[in-house]
Amino acid sequence: MAKNTVRRQSARALLWLGVLFALVVGGTASAVFQDEGQWVPKLALDLQGGTQIILEAQLAEGQTVTDEQLDQAVAIIRQRVDASGVAEAQVSTQGGTNIVVGIPGEPDRATLERIQSSAKLEFRPVLISGPATPEDGIGAPPIVEFDDTNFVEPVNPSDLAWITPELDAEFQAKNCFILDLDGANIADPTKPLVACSTDGFAKYILGPVEVGGESITDATSGLVPGPQGVSTNEWGVFLEFDGPGTDAFRSVTERLITLEGVRNQFAIVLDGQVISAPRTLAAITDGRPQISGNFTQESAGILADQLKFGALPIGFQVQSSETITATLGVSQLQSGLIAGGIGLLLVILYSLFQYRLLGLVTVTSLVVAFTLSYFLITFLSNSQGYRLSLAGVTGLVVAIGITADSFIVFFERIRDELRDGKTLESAVQAAWRRAFRTILASDTVGLLAAVVLYALAVGNVRGFAFTFGLTTVVDLIIVTLFTAPVVKLLARTRFFSSGHPLSGLDPNALGAVYRGRAKFRAPVDQDKVAVARSSREALKRQTIAERKAAELDGAIAGGKKGEK
Repeated sequence: MAKNTVRRQSARALLWLGVLFALVVGGTASAVFQDEGQWVPKLALDLQGGTQIILEAQLAEGQTVTDEQLDQAVAIIRQRVDASGVAEAQVSTQGGTNIVVGIPGEPDRATLERIQSSAKLEFRPVLISGPATPEDGIGAPPIVEFDDTNFVEPVNPSDLAWITPELDAEFQAKNCFILDLDGANIADPTKPLVACSTDGFAKYILGPVEVGGESITDATSGLVPGPQGVSTNEWGVFLEFDGPGTDAFRSVTERLITLEGVRNQFAIVLDGQVISAPRTLAAITDGRPQISGNFTQESAGILADQLKFGALPIGFQVQSSETITATLGVSQLQSGLIAGGIGLLLVILYSLFQYRLLGLVTVTSLVVAFTLSYFLITFLSNSQGYRLSLAGVTGLVVAIGITADSFIVFFERIRDELRDGKTLESAVQAAWRRAFRTILASDTVGLLAAVVLYALAVGNVRGFAFTFGLTTVVDLIIVTLFTAPVVKLLARTRFFSSGHPLSGLDPNALGAVYRGRAKFRAPVDQDKVAVARSSREALKRQTIAERKAAELDGAIAGGKKGEK
């Protein structure tokens, strides 16, 4: 390969690395200058502290909560927190009825709403609707005629037979302007419900639940399209049901289009309140309804996130919310950084001892890899809410060995090519082609392990998996865009190409020229001392296969000599 070509390729690789650095450093600087970020990564709950919220299950009289329901609620709340960009949050159960949520730092209002709102979504048919102001509970006319002597079993959720005198009285006395939300979302789904609209101006008697929020597979927010398909200024939430939910919704809407008046409406109930009760103009057969109401862009987005990750199986209310201190503290972080520093120092000493001045490439590469990893983590911390935990620091420390291993593979390949009699420039080119395949395979396996661990684990373990995977990618970038180009350029310098003893690439120190089948011959024009020294070095570096081959050749030669 022409020297100019090598120079251009190396310069191009270093230029791309510079562009990558400019992007991550520039992104961090932009966040800092706009007061939306900082130059250091945000720390997780174990190192910084944050906010602890205790959610208490709302249970009706005689109702109990199961471990399965609590575990499901924990999983849903954890997904909601992760969707808000908060990393390293801790969600656990307490006392069999409570859920404890720990969030690093001070969460914003949107995050708190995602956690505190149970987002228990139900679709119920409307039986009766009226103004929100209560009537005189004594002597008020009933809304339907009752036959106390003959109870009629309701034939479907839209049947007015669900309305009892007790339910009628509750509806008449309902005052939505002084509504107490406690217990509003723990109603029995198999029974009718008296509920108010979210704006407080209407109240309803609703039939039993026909479709639940657990049937939702996806939810997005956006502007509601008008009759001609043109977007309006009204924000809404667009739902998508699973197969059973689609069938149930189609069956319900096919029944409702045959009814008149308010019974044609299908109420969308969120946490015991009616957020919308649209008329049913046609059967919805594709399982893609939309929720519209008094939404803003923010509230529609929050609701979509809540519903996308599932409705909680039971209702919860905030029992307490308080600031907590770090569970480990800065001292533990310092200990982790000291451990990383010791590991880095040992790698540097080994590199300089084993590879002489070529080891400086290892040192420089490690510095560049650490700098890139630091700014990547800081950039993600500012833009995506990532937080660095002690487990994440551990992942960074482990990455030192992975990065050093890539350099060792490359340098040893170069030495192997030099033993084969090639010049340094040719040896570097051939060694890089062989070493890159090995490095790529190794990093791919490490990255796959990190991805699987991140997908299956929760909490701090995910922090370790994330930094481990990130630094594995950084290792591949650095060895490709920095280490290899730098070594190729150094191979053209007189100091390294001449095989100076301090270069780490001295042919005499590396051994004789390799001929195959574990046979070596000394380089020409070497004195006997150099030959002996290089032969000993070569024997030390033989593989097991080469040693066995040498022993076999020796045994054959000895046998022939004995025959003579």
